[in-house]
Amino acid sequence: MKKLILDLILKKNIRLNEQVHLLIFSSEQSLPKILPGQFVQVKIDDSPATFLRRPFSVNFVDGENNELWLLIQIVGAGTLKLSETSPGASVNMILPLGNSFTFPDKKDEKILLVGGGSGIAPLLFWGSCLRKADFNPEFLIGARSRAYLVELKEFEKYGKVFITTEDGSEGEKGFVTDHSIFKERKFDRIYSCGPTPMMKAVGAYAIKNNTFCEVSLENTMGCGIGACLCCVTDTTAGRVCVCTEGTVFNIAKLKW
Repeated sequence: MKKLILDLILKKNIRLNEQVHLLIFSSEQSLPKILPGQFVQVKIDDSPATFLRRPFSVNFVDGENNELWLLIQIVGAGTLKLSETSPGASVNMILPLGNSFTFPDKKDEKILLVGGGSGIAPLLFWGSCLRKADFNPEFLIGARSRAYLVELKEFEKYGKVFITTEDGSEGEKGFVTDHSIFKERKFDRIYSCGPTPMMKAVGAYAIKNNTFCEVSLENTMGCGIGACLCCVTDTTAGRVCVCTEGTVFNIAKLKW
């Protein structure tokens, strides 16, 4: 798939909580075809401490309004600077990058999308694509507390949403893999993104139950095109770059 370098215009900067902002961009030209699970590399201007572009999963694509959504969690100088961007500003991106999630084979398959923290970002777009294709995804979202749960109303547009919080302030108390749904239901496919320990636990459950499972890795990426080797991970095919061979992997191919 052809990669483009585009200047996108920030339409809205919505603060969702103290750490997370939703940035909605548009472009003067039509956005290229973007698949669920792909990501972009964003250039951070006027940030002396930020030398390399920053990778962000595509949170949502609104084809009718030619919009690209990014969910930004503030973790350092680069993401802080980006979160402070004002509407109307131009932001340079390389897109689309990486591979995508795999569509199910049958319409009646039971599908669960599991996200934790800012790892929920690619699951909204993926859920919308599944629903548009007449699948019926369900979502399991985990966070530290109610204050860190974001975009719930958006997820509810595409399927039923289950919640866990570590402090029990919303949904069931505990981590996502503690949710009762795993004891009560069996799924044909599970897709996950979030902290590595969470994805490993989800993957272990899937292997134990012989369930198809794909995860979207969040390794550090400096270039997004396989040149800097920052994001290398171990797979059954050897050590590969997550940015070019992923970010989506079947857990059967990961050496976890």
